Amino acid sequence: MKTLNLHVDYIKFKSLKKAIKSIADLSNSEKEEKYVKEALVVLTAVEKGDENVKEVVEKLVENVKDIAKQINIKNIVLYPYAHLSKDLSSPQIAQEVLEEAEKALSKFFKVWRAPFGYYKEFEMKVKGHPLSELSREIKIEGDECKLNYDFKQLLREISKSKLDTSKLKDNDHRILGKQMDLFSFNETAPGMVFWHNNGLIIYNELIKFSRELNKKFGYEEIQTPQILDKKLWQISGHWEKYSDNIFLTDYEKRQFAVKPMNCPGGLLVFKNSPKSYKDLPLKSGEFGIVHRQELSGVLAGLFRVIQFTQDDAHVFCTEKQLEDEVSKVMDLVDLTYSQFGFEYKVELSTRPEKRIGSDKIWDKAEKALKNVLDKRKVKYKINKGDGAFYGPKIDFHLKDSLGRTWQCGTIQADFSMPERFELEYTDASNQKKRPIMIHRAIYGSLERFIGILLEHAKGRLPVWLSPIQIRILNFTDRNENYAKKIIKKLEEEIPMLRVDFDFSQRTIPAKVKDAEIMKIPYIIVLGDKEEKEETLAVRVKGNKKIEMMAVKEFVERIKKEIKERK
Repeated sequence: MKTLNLHVDYIKFKSLKKAIKSIADLSNSEKEEKYVKEALVVLTAVEKGDENVKEVVEKLVENVKDIAKQINIKNIVLYPYAHLSKDLSSPQIAQEVLEEAEKALSKFFKVWRAPFGYYKEFEMKVKGHPLSELSREIKIEGDECKLNYDFKQLLREISKSKLDTSKLKDNDHRILGKQMDLFSFNETAPGMVFWHNNGLIIYNELIKFSRELNKKFGYEEIQTPQILDKKLWQISGHWEKYSDNIFLTDYEKRQFAVKPMNCPGGLLVFKNSPKSYKDLPLKSGEFGIVHRQELSGVLAGLFRVIQFTQDDAHVFCTEKQLEDEVSKVMDLVDLTYSQFGFEYKVELSTRPEKRIGSDKIWDKAEKALKNVLDKRKVKYKINKGDGAFYGPKIDFHLKDSLGRTWQCGTIQADFSMPERFELEYTDASNQKKRPIMIHRAIYGSLERFIGILLEHAKGRLPVWLSPIQIRILNFTDRNENYAKKIIKKLEEEIPMLRVDFDFSQRTIPAKVKDAEIMKIPYIIVLGDKEEKEETLAVRVKGNKKIEMMAVKEFVERIKKEIKERK
């Protein structure tokens, strides 16, 4: 059973019409609108596995009594709410659980029970204290042993769904991802990527590239927890503005949130020790995994996911340093996007209607971002009211090979969160001052960036990013020893080279076709002629023309491309 327990000022509810035909008709009094003040509303979803009604009810009563005691409440409203679960029990079991729960709770509280099996309308006003919204999952000890699971049926239910490619273009990243064995998705984790070895290589190489640039620009690297106390998100403002998108969990009667953003963790790292003006600007980066609730209907491959990795970083600086530091982030944006041949458009988003912080600090933040763009003579579009709730932002929209644009990078000027978290540094006069926080991401979401890059390059990634950089093919079995000798030589000359081989009993055209589907940049074919002359027949990046190269020449070429990231 799953429950959502809401401490409300009031709840009004009224039955409309039957949702389940087998449910008995309501009496006239039961159909009347009910109005209950100062109550604990227990939204309930009875699930498969709740067949032991007595034990389930006992556990439910324990939970309700515990919560009611903490908030000092005497009125309880039991409200059937199937939306809490996708694994519901039969209507008969659900109704029995609710009826028995009403009887058991009536010994301790005044109880109202909303009718089961009817469409209903309701209105409630939920209080705003930390205990006003508590989700609970009620499990019976030993359920796993008692239930007779149909494991084959469960396996069928979690089996990977097939991708419908009928409406996708050939360069769609989902098709390329399957062809190149990069990633997959599974209904056991909707909107979360299962990275295969090949895809994880791309992911890690992008992080490696970003780390190198971060080091040049003076960033430290940090890592913060995945799950943090709800109080942190209330302080940051995310709870008020973003709670519908946050995954929640409980631990020892405390509510925690799976982080949808990395910034509050970065604020706590800054706050952990005293800071001087000599420490500023202080730059810290994090490749942070975040989770945000999304409706299943809007999930779209790597472009729209629930779990993703942000190349997040925060710059803590003085007001005088703000414009210079924003400009340095733009230098970093230029270096990063030019590496991949991306053009981009810039948008300046100003204060939204729902925001934190005074108009005075919003004026300063917007002016600073505008000044940087104007000084750099950047063409930009103004998006009124589209800023983050804590500050205005500069967004970078990448243009791909099909002319589509994607919002990836962002720079956000934030005066408010340092205020809320009471961040301080000591200035040259030994006075306490408040730093300014610049939020920035370049890739934005690594998942989305990889999807864009795959489609932009039609899967033909540069050598440094390619999961398999070289594939060796042999004409016949008698050439296999020479091929192995070449592989050993390449691996000795180029540490960490990603080279594989295909020595199968198939024709060369069939082997080449497989390598082309995988978008491997260099395909080397070795036969009697190559073995005799100690050369390589090289097919370069999809070009059908074969180039003959000496081993040393080829080694130098690959070394140069990897080193220069070409």
